[in-house]
Amino acid sequence: MHLAYPAVLAALLFCTGVYGVLARRNAILVLMSVELMLNAVNLNLVAFDVWLRDTLHTGQALTLFVIAVAAAEIGIGLAIVLMVYRNRGTPDVDKLRDTAEHPDDGTDDTDGTEGTEGAEPEETTAPAQKTEATA
Repeated sequence: MHLAYPAVLAALLFCTGVYGVLARRNAILVLMSVELMLNAVNLNLVAFDVWLRDTLHTGQALTLFVIAVAAAEIGIGLAIVLMVYRNRGTPDVDKLRDTAEHPDDGTDDTDGTEGTEGAEPEETTAPAQKTEATA
């Protein structure tokens, strides 16, 4: 078997996965694209292991390790997507930007009064107390 066939197939799978990660908005489709990229890496590992006739089968052992990591990644990833869907109502990746910190828009809200930097400070004494103090 020639090495070019699985290498070209793995390159096509990896490029399809990269396109899916960059172009998709749905978080589940992004996770599936990442899995496609990991499977392309697995195909390369096994193909080079067979081509090099490694007696220790290092490529196959690394493939099993990548499969285990991918299973853990998809489990945690799906749990995160489900929590985001429950909280936000959509698995859209672009909508997750709402959870990020907003850039500083010039308001100083360290004292808890957002948007009142141009207003005059409020008086702390009541008007009745003011008249007693001046009399």
